[in-house]
Amino acid sequence: MSIEMAVVAPAILSLFAAAVIGGRVNLARQALEASAYDAARTASLARTAGEANAQALVAATSTLDAQGLSCTSLNVTVSTAGFGVPVGQPASVTATVSCTATFSDVALPGMPGTVPLSASFTSPLDTYRSRA
Repeated sequence: MSIEMAVVAPAILSLFAAAVIGGRVNLARQALEASAYDAARTASLARTAGEANAQALVAATSTLDAQGLSCTSLNVTVSTAGFGVPVGQPASVTATVSCTATFSDVALPGMPGTVPLSASFTSPLDTYRSRA
């Protein structure tokens, strides 16, 4: 019985670690999507493209901190071409958030310690508000 347990235990531990990492990847993906939403929404409320970029970065970082996601690298890109569209015409802002999430605290040897993730969201600009 001891020998059987010695053979089966590593497999069970690996299965358990894989389930934990899979769950953490799913939670990280949801947190990244929430941060992309917040970044795009915050950027769409800004008056200028420069303000939109700065405010989107703050919003994305704040959301990821609130969700408890630690990233080794975080990149927030905002497509601000909509600010160049004349007032009265529909325009939008798209925020893309890329992150390399770390799972080294639960990873076993041979399992991924980091996973690159990316999410984007598009938010409309107010058609009749001035843009600079």
